[in-house]
Amino acid sequence: MRFDRVVAVDWSAAGRPLTGSDSIWIAQARGAAVESWNPPTRAEAEARLRALMDEALGAGERVLIGADFAFGFPAEFAQALTGQAEALAVWDWLASRVTDDARNRNNRFAVASEMNRALPGLGPFWFRPAGLDLPEVPLKGRDRHGHGLAEMRVTDAGAPGAQSVWKLGGAGSVGSQVLTGLPVLWRLREGFAGRVAVWPFERIAGADVVMAEIFPSLLREEIAAVMPSRRGKPKRHDWPVKDAVQVRMSALALARMGDGGEALLAVPDPSAPLAEEGWILGVGAEARLRAAAAEVGTVALPPYPASEEAGAIAAQSRSDDPAPERPPLTPPRLRNDCFAMPQGVDWVPVDDALARLRAALVPITDAEEIAVAAAGGRVLAADVAARRSNPPHANAAVDGFGFAHAALAGDGPYELPLVTGRAAAGQPLDGPLPPGAAVRILTGAVLPEGVDTVVLEEDCASDGARVAFDGPVKRGANTRRAGEDVAAGAKVLGAGRRLTPADLALLSALGVGRVTVLRRLRVAVLSTGDELLAEPVAEAPPHRIFDANRPMLLEVARRWDHVPVDLGCAPDNPAEIARRLDRGAREADVILTSGGASAGDEDHVSRLLRERAHLSSWRIALKPGRPLALALWPGAGGGVPVIGLPGNPVAALVCTLIFGRPALSLLSGAGWVAPLGVTVPAAFEKRKKPGRREYLRARLDAQGAAEVFASEGSGRISGLSWAEGLVELPDGAATIRPGDPVRYLPFAGLGLG
Repeated sequence: MRFDRVVAVDWSAAGRPLTGSDSIWIAQARGAAVESWNPPTRAEAEARLRALMDEALGAGERVLIGADFAFGFPAEFAQALTGQAEALAVWDWLASRVTDDARNRNNRFAVASEMNRALPGLGPFWFRPAGLDLPEVPLKGRDRHGHGLAEMRVTDAGAPGAQSVWKLGGAGSVGSQVLTGLPVLWRLREGFAGRVAVWPFERIAGADVVMAEIFPSLLREEIAAVMPSRRGKPKRHDWPVKDAVQVRMSALALARMGDGGEALLAVPDPSAPLAEEGWILGVGAEARLRAAAAEVGTVALPPYPASEEAGAIAAQSRSDDPAPERPPLTPPRLRNDCFAMPQGVDWVPVDDALARLRAALVPITDAEEIAVAAAGGRVLAADVAARRSNPPHANAAVDGFGFAHAALAGDGPYELPLVTGRAAAGQPLDGPLPPGAAVRILTGAVLPEGVDTVVLEEDCASDGARVAFDGPVKRGANTRRAGEDVAAGAKVLGAGRRLTPADLALLSALGVGRVTVLRRLRVAVLSTGDELLAEPVAEAPPHRIFDANRPMLLEVARRWDHVPVDLGCAPDNPAEIARRLDRGAREADVILTSGGASAGDEDHVSRLLRERAHLSSWRIALKPGRPLALALWPGAGGGVPVIGLPGNPVAALVCTLIFGRPALSLLSGAGWVAPLGVTVPAAFEKRKKPGRREYLRARLDAQGAAEVFASEGSGRISGLSWAEGLVELPDGAATIRPGDPVRYLPFAGLGLG
């Protein structure tokens, strides 16, 4: 079955509407006839392709759609990213994350950053615009390391001039075309479910539409042969756009083949990892494809002058052309929102930031042996085993009378003689119990030899020489087995456990007197800002404020069983801030800074981290607390982590609770801890916009509903003192009314109880 139509697509990842050279071109060939379009945006291109598919399917025709970008990535990428060694799983993954608006503005660099974070090392995607803060996407290809993936696919070796799919910018930036193009093809495939097959990933037999990857440069000689000479053609609008010629030539060449290109679909190297990498249509059968293209001739040229693409033929630059007129500057729309991100910079979702944080940190390993009595709050460096069983011997669970169950006959009542003496905790019976007798026994007493059952004192009658009780009685009643709680040698607590008072009781009961623990995590705290006064003074100038963050964060570190290190309050002086950070790198395991983490003129912390450390995360989609920095300040052992918090105390505490607590717990060796949240009814009303996760200062009222502080203003420190927890609102839009369920994070569940 042949193809009735062949559609060829030359894609573009342009960040604005664009026509002419380096823009999107679509050509459709039906036999010897060809027509082409130059949609200025990807949204319009998608609509055009959907309309062509609708038209063909409505006419009962079969269509081959060739797109000039990679359908797959080098082997092992799909598995690493999605858990499936299938290229179409990557299509689905990208379609759920890549956003592309009607003006060609998209988030492809942020998505590339997310993919790089999912892989080891740095890379494989590279290149980012200078204005984007995405350190996971290196600027240069040579800066990548350790990602473990091939640079090119197997099929690329048969396509001279093919570029790496990892390259996102510059000449031949096919990576950006892939990231913006695959979601479009996925949506078209889903929109015509059951009628579209993607070659070579799916069976094409019976499919009405087949999508395949093409590489117009396979026909570069044939294309060059029909391009007219520039000599004698001084008017730029008369010069055909090469992209337009390429798609027309490709579509016509495939359509002119006797089977409409279907024979090419059986050519790929079967030993190649096709399910992940795909194949370029025509690689391996270049001679047949080129022979068909040679027959096309000047039919591939757009109408000349290009009436069909009137206004869309872009100028080819010439050295003797006058300098182009500069377009007027268009200012961004005013967004009266102090939380709005700079345009072109994507927010990092809270969950992504937490994942980055977790992946970047390494626990301390220094250990020491200390007495159990002094180990409260410390983190175990090694597993602990029971030195003895608990209880060490079988004992009585109640006060009563003990005997051998075998001495009882029938269902009762029973009467047994009593021996002289008794068994009590710490006072065992002297000798075994004679058969058929009973003994007075108290709670916790070791069961004498010959005793396996105890009857509760209140269920017995005794005259001091005999004991009588009703039945039936179960063997082993009211006794505890040896090792019933913990058996000797069993693992009791694992490495990474932060020891609680109950743990100390358990270890002591099991005969463990000393444990090996990690040394306490040393947490340095630094406040920055010319406006800050380190300590309250009687008379402070109006332009100065007292440092609230440092005492708050130092106390938080104490509450979390870490050792606080006070780095003081530094002015907005890069050299002084660097000196304090150097001290922190010598004296601490992690540094918390507050202030200077944004992008203003005096935000020296983020600038220093960018220049002297490896800044890896900031600008979080969070309210309060948008600016957050994570870096590694140079120091012993490869450097000391720095968590740069916002300067506002409310935002600083929220970020510390949400990001700092799990990060410091991981660093201390106690593992990553998620906040404890409970669902409670709301005692407030709020409408929330999408885009940021929000945390409201809250506490529970007498009915157990969450009430929130009267103001959401980040400057209202009194709200922190008023609150007993936080209400967490999701990333998306939400309308909360009284009685609606909300997630409440009590401060006690965040380690501040």
